[in-house]
Amino acid sequence: MADLAHIFGGAWSPPPVPVLASPEQQLQDAMRDAGLEPSDTIYLDGKIHRFRSGTKGSPGHGDKPGWYIAFSDGIPAGRFGCWRAGMEQTWRAEVGRQLNQADEMAFARRMSEAKAARDIEQARKHEVAADVVDTIWAECIGASPDHPYLKRKGIAPHGARVTGDGRLVVPLYDQDGVLASLQYIDAEGGKLYHPGGQTGGKFWVLGSMDEPGSIYVAEGFATAATIHQVTSRPVVVAYSASNLVPVAGTLRNLHPTSELVIVADNDKSGVGQRYAEQSCAKHGARMVMPPDLGDANDYAQAGGDLLALLTPPVNDWLVPADSFSAQPAPLKWLVKSWLQADALVMVHGPSGGGKTFVVLDWCLRMANGGGQWAGHKVRPGNVVYLAGEGHHGLRSRIAAWKHRHEAAKFQMWISQSGCDLNTPEGYQMAAAHIRSLPKTPDVIVVDTLHRFLAGDENSAQDAKTMLDACARLMHEFECSVILVHHTGVSDEAQHRARGSSAWRGALDIEISVIPGKEGQPMQLVQRKSKDAELAPTVYVELQKVNIPGWLDEDGQPVTSAVIEQVSAPVQAARQDTKIDAHRKMWEAAWWASGAEAMGDQPFLGRTALKDKLTTDGNAERTVRNMINPSYQDKLIGALIAAGMIKATSSGWLMVDKLQASVMMMRKSGCG
Repeated sequence: MADLAHIFGGAWSPPPVPVLASPEQQLQDAMRDAGLEPSDTIYLDGKIHRFRSGTKGSPGHGDKPGWYIAFSDGIPAGRFGCWRAGMEQTWRAEVGRQLNQADEMAFARRMSEAKAARDIEQARKHEVAADVVDTIWAECIGASPDHPYLKRKGIAPHGARVTGDGRLVVPLYDQDGVLASLQYIDAEGGKLYHPGGQTGGKFWVLGSMDEPGSIYVAEGFATAATIHQVTSRPVVVAYSASNLVPVAGTLRNLHPTSELVIVADNDKSGVGQRYAEQSCAKHGARMVMPPDLGDANDYAQAGGDLLALLTPPVNDWLVPADSFSAQPAPLKWLVKSWLQADALVMVHGPSGGGKTFVVLDWCLRMANGGGQWAGHKVRPGNVVYLAGEGHHGLRSRIAAWKHRHEAAKFQMWISQSGCDLNTPEGYQMAAAHIRSLPKTPDVIVVDTLHRFLAGDENSAQDAKTMLDACARLMHEFECSVILVHHTGVSDEAQHRARGSSAWRGALDIEISVIPGKEGQPMQLVQRKSKDAELAPTVYVELQKVNIPGWLDEDGQPVTSAVIEQVSAPVQAARQDTKIDAHRKMWEAAWWASGAEAMGDQPFLGRTALKDKLTTDGNAERTVRNMINPSYQDKLIGALIAAGMIKATSSGWLMVDKLQASVMMMRKSGCG
């Protein structure tokens, strides 16, 4: 018989049964894990208990911002939190077994009961406290500037009062001006709210709201008083970090057009910053935080320029029209007529259509010292290429270009992966790496847009977050951004970028890469150029390149390709036939609309052409495409490209002299 003891390394014994701590100890551990210092004694009696949580201001001053309520029957459970830290969470004891559905239902019921008990107790205490604080506040006398706390903080009383035992006392009001509670501050800075007083959403205003301008919001009285003394502007005391959000909401409702400035405490826990950022995001405020640990009062007393921190210099967003128009501002180009400097550019085309080859050709020419591209001047520049996919192919394409053009060294840097550029984390990561480069980029390429976008490219909201990220890159690095994107799936969508229309609206330049068909070359078509005339179409082909010294796993040479310009294809007869068909359609619409003219040139109104095309049975979308000048294979785009018609503000003029003469003669003959 086999010796099982030998096989298993010794005699078998059951695993030790884990020893569970008592429910009271488990609750204390949960509080510590949440960053609070629990009471030495815990009561599981279904009643609310308060304790010193170990947060700022509590040691030695009787302040008890922590609270808990717990039940011992069934599975011990409850809730606990801290008003100062702005946190609350549920707790359930570990009982050494998996809970069943009945246990889960009992837990949910207990949590509901705990919340209800806390709410009832708070409401009762608030009601009692409201009556008491009115009396106390009325009996307090105005504080003297010589009060130890005020002298130590370097602030004036600003309406603060003192109690009979010498403590400073400051009020908490609701938005209707009703006193809700008081905060007592002793000479050493220990703070304590009046027991049972309501504090959530309550505040105190230092100064007057009568004059328009900025309204500041701070956590503590001393911080607010310091800001008020420096700025002479109204400052609202929110009393805690967690109260910043509701107080900012009240102020935004009361003062919808005023600038709100949230002045956050720079504490180690990050609580002040977190709640300040939430306030700003939710209620449209600006955040300021001292660069060093501490609050604004600490910063000022340490010699910091608090006024400069609170009121940054006004930028040049608004400039006088005279100075704006006095200096000529010629456009600057990276690639003349094609890639504008300090611009947002999109290059789109179908998957595998060659768009990355085209963008790489531009970038590598810039990074290699400039030169010429398709007869256009290329400015030398530094390039950051954010590549989200296809790194193996990208590597060989760059090597092929380097060999073909005998390039020595590029001023170009390439990312090893993509990131969610439209998220704070992704943007900061990318921006931090770009800042660390030895040279500032002149252009940043995002290839492809899909690989760097968190969200849905069809969503206008998600598109805006990405466009905002691009704008931040352009502003910070004073560069252009090129987005490489895919076109839609259908044939009609090949002329435009995939996704939301918000993309095109934000672009300075839009370029389509159209793959060649039936032996024809690729076309680079400029669809939009906001500040300049559209550049003529450029035709290119991919030329095969053997990369010296590169071998695949079978020892065969590795090849790639580079972009080479070619002449426009010969399609005269076919093109003439299409143009003639478009001309006849335009002329038919002209006759149908009454044969209008401007001088000696036939004129066709936009509405008249749309009506004629619709009457002929074309769908609404087809009509839109036919009159869109960006579609150079459609009616209006083709006639404009052929030089036959010219756009006006309300329609088109026939500018082809021969055709215009013939049409006007026919009109005269009909008259």
